[in-house]
Amino acid sequence: MSETAQKLPVPGDVGKLYDRLTVSAMSDGTFNTNVHIGYWDTPDSTATIEEAMDRLTDVFIERLKVDENSHVLDLGCGVGGPGLRLVERTGARLTGISISQEQIKAANRLAAEAGASERAVFQHADAMKLDFPDDSFDAVMALESLCHMPDREQVLREVRRVLRPGGRLVLTDIFERFPRKEVRHEGIDKFCEGLMSTTADLEDYIPMLHRAGLRSLAVVDVTEETTLRLADEVAKLGAVEDRPVALDEGNFFDDGTFKPSDLEGVDDFGCLLVTAERPKTA
Repeated sequence: MSETAQKLPVPGDVGKLYDRLTVSAMSDGTFNTNVHIGYWDTPDSTATIEEAMDRLTDVFIERLKVDENSHVLDLGCGVGGPGLRLVERTGARLTGISISQEQIKAANRLAAEAGASERAVFQHADAMKLDFPDDSFDAVMALESLCHMPDREQVLREVRRVLRPGGRLVLTDIFERFPRKEVRHEGIDKFCEGLMSTTADLEDYIPMLHRAGLRSLAVVDVTEETTLRLADEVAKLGAVEDRPVALDEGNFFDDGTFKPSDLEGVDDFGCLLVTAERPKTA
């Protein structure tokens, strides 16, 4: 199934979904400052899910190559955990954006509690039309956010515009690994439907980066280290960690929910780790 054949997310609806999920997590005690997958460096890694989530942020930091003189845009910042970790570890300034008002409220609260409000600011915005001047940022990070946007290439064009020449982009994105199944696994459909996402076209990823004016530095399949391992780890922990995500009414699933364990063993549900840059010369 190509990206164009999938039901495209509507930014406002994605925002409302994550508003609900954020409020729900804060009320039921499951609030987590990381709203993304984990990264296990090796198959025998004993890292917990929480440790692996922090490790993925650290992988981003390593690839972004920023310091205290840098200004970083966190594109789809969640509730601010990764961005605040980057600020703490590098001293960089950070601007985080999300389409969810509730995520932004939570992120700014966490920044204030950490004493980082002067270096980390979070604001409500749509990545499809960034309200920043050209050449505003030294780097851009996007953890699992492009999959929620209706036009990846448009977002990448905006990223290229706001990046300074030589600035880096690091992102994760989801795709279907080869061989593509004739009938897609129900767990992937549940994920995409429940979390208003689409899977990327792997064959077109590098050309898409280039069309947006970005130079591809690395496009790496990290499925074994991320999504596949996460689903297995969640399944081991059981129902407490395997929280359902309610789907919209009228969907075609009988139980109306997506749970992380629905992707247990689904090795064709892939994750990409992408590093790109805006060339220093046109």
